[in-house]
Amino acid sequence: MSSTSLAVINTKAPFATSHGKDALNLALIFGSYEQQISLFFIGDGVFQLLQQCDGNTLNVKDFTKTFAALSFYDIENVYVSQESLTKRSLNNSLLIDGVEVLSDDVIQQHLSQHSAVLTF
Repeated sequence: MSSTSLAVINTKAPFATSHGKDALNLALIFGSYEQQISLFFIGDGVFQLLQQCDGNTLNVKDFTKTFAALSFYDIENVYVSQESLTKRSLNNSLLIDGVEVLSDDVIQQHLSQHSAVLTF
């Protein structure tokens, strides 16, 4: 991990606040400038990664569809907490492709390798 890497932690459900959209926009901006970005989803943030997530049913713009474009911004490190999934009775098969499920201990190890951590 480079010394200028950024970790973005997502802790909020997708449409309750603008936090998820703000975190994604920030990641895409940094990614467009070829900065090392990792996304982490813990707590209620794991709901952002559900395949069936659909903001249109709530009449809000569904920013979660943009996760499919992360690779175009060279954002390849997308991690989700196994413990958060378990606490919410969710399993890995419900998640979008390209995410890596990790224990909270391993997530903490990954976070410690980043020079900056932002929590949304």
